[in-house]
Amino acid sequence: MILKLISTKLQISENQIHNVIKLLDEGATIPFISRYRKEATGALDEVQIAAIADENSKLVELVKRKETVLSTIDEQGKLTDELKKQIENCWNATELEDIYLPYKPKRRTRAQIAIERGLEPLAKIIMTQREGEDIEYRAEKFLNENVENVADAISGAKDIIAEWVNESSSARNAIRQIFRREAVISSKVVKGKEQDGDKYLDYFEMNEPLRRIASHRLLAMRRGEQEGFLKIDISADEDVCLERLDRIFVRNNSEAANYVAQAAKDSFKRLLKPSIETEFASESKEKADKEAIRIFAENLRQLLLASPLGQKRVLAIDPGFRTGCKVVTLDAQGNLLHNDTIYPHPPVNKSLDAMKKISTLTEQYKIEAIAIGNGTAGRETEDFIKKIHFNTDIQVFVVSENGASIYSASKIAREEFPEYDVTVRGAVSLGRRLIDPLAELVKIDPKSIGVGQYQHDVEQKELKNSLDFVVMSCVNSVGVNLNTASKYLLTYISGIGTQLAQNIVDFRAENGAFSSRKELLKVSKMGAKSFEQCAGFIRVENSANPLDNSAVHPESYAIVEKMAKDLDVEIADLLAKKELRDKIVLQKYVTEKVGLPTLNDILKELEKPTRDPRTEISVFEFDQSVKTIGDLRVGMKLPGIITNITKFGAFVDIGLHENGLIHISQLAKRFISDPLEVVSLHQQVIATVIDIDLQRKRIQLSLVV
Repeated sequence: MILKLISTKLQISENQIHNVIKLLDEGATIPFISRYRKEATGALDEVQIAAIADENSKLVELVKRKETVLSTIDEQGKLTDELKKQIENCWNATELEDIYLPYKPKRRTRAQIAIERGLEPLAKIIMTQREGEDIEYRAEKFLNENVENVADAISGAKDIIAEWVNESSSARNAIRQIFRREAVISSKVVKGKEQDGDKYLDYFEMNEPLRRIASHRLLAMRRGEQEGFLKIDISADEDVCLERLDRIFVRNNSEAANYVAQAAKDSFKRLLKPSIETEFASESKEKADKEAIRIFAENLRQLLLASPLGQKRVLAIDPGFRTGCKVVTLDAQGNLLHNDTIYPHPPVNKSLDAMKKISTLTEQYKIEAIAIGNGTAGRETEDFIKKIHFNTDIQVFVVSENGASIYSASKIAREEFPEYDVTVRGAVSLGRRLIDPLAELVKIDPKSIGVGQYQHDVEQKELKNSLDFVVMSCVNSVGVNLNTASKYLLTYISGIGTQLAQNIVDFRAENGAFSSRKELLKVSKMGAKSFEQCAGFIRVENSANPLDNSAVHPESYAIVEKMAKDLDVEIADLLAKKELRDKIVLQKYVTEKVGLPTLNDILKELEKPTRDPRTEISVFEFDQSVKTIGDLRVGMKLPGIITNITKFGAFVDIGLHENGLIHISQLAKRFISDPLEVVSLHQQVIATVIDIDLQRKRIQLSLVV
């Protein structure tokens, strides 16, 4: 049944789903399955495989919940064959909880007290709603030491009926339908908080259909509520809801029916509405969380896959005014060679000394590129560097500082540079980000990199799982050099993990560089399964087997060897000569286990081994005439870099302290529902200034004007 449910929801065949779940249960990772088990999955991608894993996990949890529900009801002696069948056939978590509600252990309610007073039979009499029935007369028979008068008896009976209404699946579903169609979310400022909650001014008096509210607006409202500035309510038309309940429970115009209507109204106000409101608040928050996490994850993917400079000698500068600019020089592998401090800006302003020092360092360490942090004094430092005349061609890049302070104060940074302070560590991180953004950014908690929105407001476990998946996906799609990768980078490789990554680094330190992939099997705790999962994603340069420096998995080496043998050439010849690869007839190598998807991947890898999916880096320059927000004029067209993407638009660095905003409506001439349809993180754009708010320091930009 689970396979059928997943297949229906994801529109993927049951056989594909079965194979994916089997591989996952056997310990295979998503990157490995996606890359090296295409025959089994029908070439499903990572997103589809992750969706299968997620749905399977949810349904397995639902099965466990059903077992708990069945056990609890059975212990009460109330589990009938019909009820058991109903629970076993239920595959919706909300419906299951509705079924369970009447049997769920609960605190002592008004209805429970009334039942203890012997009023349940009276409630049943009222529920029959016989016309002409004298309810007050019938109620007199239920008076006792705990029920003093007829009014108390009828009131208690109505409490019992109210709970029955609340526990009715048909009633709950009916109210849900109304809420789903008509619910309105509203927010009001908490009395006395008007002066302190300026950032929530837009939500001081707001009403919007719940089904239409944008995720970022809902998360902003919930943050305002959490911080004590806003009071939020989700509601639907009470008259419509009560009329719907009357249609379900009220049968005629009798005295009893009137009491049932009163009980239904009480149930709605006291039990049903709060319960359904909580349900919809949770559901809408979950939906908003998913959207925010999706955008955050995509931003992170683009940041991690940003263009690398590659192995070049870099001088990195962490800019500052009063405390000066921290300067470090790095070799092509990112190792720290030298650190210093220069003071090119006021209040110290030793610009001539700073120029001499930079010139000396660039010549002494044969620097090929300069990385400058984009934070405080970044623009001024870039201008200063561009005034220096170097003897060789040195490229200058501005590098995002997002998360650099988190790294420099982290345990990882202390382990790497125990003898240096945070300023040196931060500058080194900037330089390494230029050389290889992915290798450096994996050292930072993804949540702290600063490319999301409301990351502290969304469900943290879901956020962590999503971001960890993105990091793992990016690292495995690029691959790592086994002899230079840090343990932090190795941790994300399929099948390795924290301990094995440390063991690899320790082995490398004790025995020197790895000479082949196969040598990995000598590492402590590297078993056959771990090797199978990781081998295709690691690279060993200068190995005797050239395939060790490619994405061809060792399990497929024999196929390539046969291809070379059939052409009477060496494997190295296949890698070097296109005319030889063109002679390969893939159908000759199809077997029961290896099909054309794998063979096509092998051929692509032979054509361009060690290929990097990331694009080449390019130098970018801001408009030199714009230094402050006061220099802006409406209509100006300025070069900029996308620094963050949200549901409502994209933020752009145009070289000022203040980022500009391109609202989603200004990103394209056509309607778009998601900014990611047209822009990407770190994309270089030419934007037009359409509005400047000097007082609030806000800049509105457009890509369509």
